This record gives sequence, structure tokens and C-alpha cells, in this order.
Amino acid sequence: MNIYVLMKRTFDTEEKITLSACCINEDGAEFIINPYDEYAVEEAIQVREAQGGEVTVISIGSQEAVTQLRTALAMGADKAVLINIEDAIENGDQYTTAKIIAEYLKDKSPDLILGGNVAIDGGSGQVGPRVAELLGMNYVTTITKLDIDGTRATVVRDVEGDSEVIETNLPLLVTAQQGLNEPRYPSLPGIMKAKKKPLAELELDDLNLEEDDVEAKTKTIEIFLPPKKEAGRILEGELEQQAKELVQLLHNEAKVI
Repeated sequence: MNIYVLMKRTFDTEEKITLSACCINEDGAEFIINPYDEYAVEEAIQVREAQGGEVTVISIGSQEAVTQLRTALAMGADKAVLINIEDAIENGDQYTTAKIIAEYLKDKSPDLILGGNVAIDGGSGQVGPRVAELLGMNYVTTITKLDIDGTRATVVRDVEGDSEVIETNLPLLVTAQQGLNEPRYPSLPGIMKAKKKPLAELELDDLNLEEDDVEAKTKTIEIFLPPKKEAGRILEGELEQQAKELVQLLHNEAKVI
């Protein structure tokens, strides 16, 4: 089975994030595999172990993403591909990413593509479905279980507190939700083997793409942290007086009415 995983290098949101002008300050920041993409990597490895085949992990970005790709290889993926757009694209968006990935995959005949449900830095959840649409593939998002029997797949999909079961055919793209599996930690032998596994580096030119072909459809105007929450206030006195005071506070201070 020909399996591909879409992986993004993201900020570790457990660490402190600071802003410089309109952008996130990368100096001293910790980077990790997007946690939802870790579920995708783990599921891909489990499918390969059960069905046979090969797992290739793809990432788009800068040279720094090699570290996270090597981690995926250490987990058990067979190959990795970095499409380096650092010097080619100044500002991209979900369309940019999906267009590049689809162009890379269009002649690879994937049986199964897995990605994270969302990236924890952007949270749009668009890249997976966009790739599937560009490739003309079936897709199911936010999955919590995947069973494959030949060319048929049975998928359990999370639908905000409930679930639905979907049967479909391969080739298929799915996006992983929390609960799909428990990602393994790279073992020492896995880390050593990862150093020798293939990791290809490509650029837009290798895909016969120009910057205009993948120009962003959206523009980021401003990035800012949410305001700090002020301490709560307890109103005292008669109930009628409290209600009047609450209305005044909502109108004059919170400015929501």
C-alpha cells in the first residue's frame, strides 16, 4: 500500500510564545510535529504494519523542518520529503500548501493519505480536504478509527460529541482526530535507523511550479495575543440592585450591550 502523511512543523504551544511586530518570534521558540499530525504518522505506520507497503511523510516549509521529518522517520516511517519554499514564497496560506502537495502527489498513485485534523498554530483544517479535492479523491475528516479491507475502508468520524460510521473506497484521504491512537515515542534504534532513511529535498522548480501558481488566496493583516482576563467581580446587595449594576457594567465597561 502506498501511504503518504502530510506533516507540519509547528510551535510547541506548551512553551511561551511571544510576538515581534506582526509575527510570532521564532527566537528561542520550541518546534514540534503538529500533534494531530503525530496521530496521522502513527496510524500510517499501523496500517503499513497490517497491510504492507510504504509510508512517506511530506512537509512543506524551510530546512528546519528536517528535524521533525527525522522524528517521523524514527517513529517508523520509511521515507520523507521536504518541499523547501523558504526562498520562493514569502507569504503562503492553506491554498498554497495544498496546491504544492497535490502537485507533488498527482503522479504518485497514493492509496491512502493521512494528515492532522487541524494544525495547532492556525487551526483552519483546510489543507487535507483541499488536497483531496485537487486530486479528485474521497476524503473523511476528524476520524477516530480506521479499518481497511482490500480497497474498502470503514471510518469512524467524530461529530462534536457523537460519531458516525462511513464506508468508502480507496484511494482515500483522512484527517486524524485526538483518540485515533497513541503515537509511539521514537526508540533509540529507530533514531539511529532514521539517519540512514531517504529524505528528499525539493523546490518549486522541481514540481514545475511558479510562485504565481501557488499565490496565497488570503492575507494576514495582524497577529495578536488575546487580551488578559481581568479578575471577576462579585456583586452584592439586593437582587434588583445587582441586576441594575450588572446592566450598567455590561454597557459601560464590557460594552456588550
